[in-house]
Amino acid sequence: MKRPAQKTGGARAKLRAHFLANIGRVMDSNELREVADNQSEWARRVRELRTEQGYQILTHNDRSDLKPGQYLLESAKPQPAFARAISKETRAYVLDRNGFTCQMCGAVAGEPHPYDPTRKTRLHLGHVIDKSMGGADDASNLRAICSVCNEGASNATLPRPDLQKLLIQVRRATAMDQREVLRWLLKKFPNADDKGGTQAPTTSS
Repeated sequence: MKRPAQKTGGARAKLRAHFLANIGRVMDSNELREVADNQSEWARRVRELRTEQGYQILTHNDRSDLKPGQYLLESAKPQPAFARAISKETRAYVLDRNGFTCQMCGAVAGEPHPYDPTRKTRLHLGHVIDKSMGGADDASNLRAICSVCNEGASNATLPRPDLQKLLIQVRRATAMDQREVLRWLLKKFPNADDKGGTQAPTTSS
């Protein structure tokens, strides 16, 4: 284990230096608590490194090979801070509108990522038009994007299929997969009628 030189500063600065000195190595909570001088809020400082400074510190929620209480920093380069100034209400609205699904690769939050099955899908908010190009923080300019696509594992947005192509793919699928599609649609549109509208739920007598 690489031990950084002793530095002055708060717990977050010490944790940051320690993570950067041990990139790619799994660390546990006991080690990080010791680095933070046994401060009780060391875990909050780790979260701040993720949410405020953009360091991709992974836990068991991100990778299935990590156990609870284990942490791993993959890269020294912080990721762009997506939508830090956006309200919780807007964030919840955008994620719900996008079906808690990455709008680039289609990965679903909490499920194993299709490009990297060792990691669970974690969603961020990304700008459709980047803020550097005048994009706003409005919900209309935000979309759900997973951490893998954010890191560049997917270098192109998958084209959205039109109705004809979508129906062709469903018809070609196995009966088991077609039933799964039907279950998903019924769950997403529980009150939809066959004309694309909505109707009140029926009640049994």
